[in-house]
Formats: sequence, structure tokens, C-alpha cells
Amino acid sequence: MIIINNDKAISITKDKIREYRKPKFEALDIEVMRNISNQDKLQEIEAQKQELRDMTTMADGKSVDELIEIIDKLG
Repeated sequence: MIIINNDKAISITKDKIREYRKPKFEALDIEVMRNISNQDKLQEIEAQKQELRDMTTMADGKSVDELIEIIDKLG
């Protein structure tokens, strides 16, 4: 019988999410530098960055099947 540690599965999923969002953060950091004097654009970029930060919470309390779906959606 195989026993799956759900806490470990959540941790792995969060790591996959972090890998997925890393290049997106890097691209947004470049946009911040390009738009340093445009407050409206900076607020928009910060909102996008916050959405990326919040992505790891989507794994909280999920079953293994749901975690697999999350990882599949990341690509």
C-alpha cells in the first residue's frame, strides 16, 4: 500500500509554483526599472507581482489530485 504525505505534496506543488513564477518576477522587475517614473504603471506592476506571490496559497488544503491539476495548469 502506498501512503502519500499530503503535506509533502503541497510543499512540492508550492516549489513548482515558485519555479513557474520566477521568470515572471524577473521580467516584472525589469519593467519596474523601465517605468520608474510612471506611478500608474508601477502600481499595475506591483498588482501583478502580488498576484504571483499569492499563487502559492492555491495549494493550501488541496488533495493530491487537486495538486496535480495545479501543476498541470502551470505547463
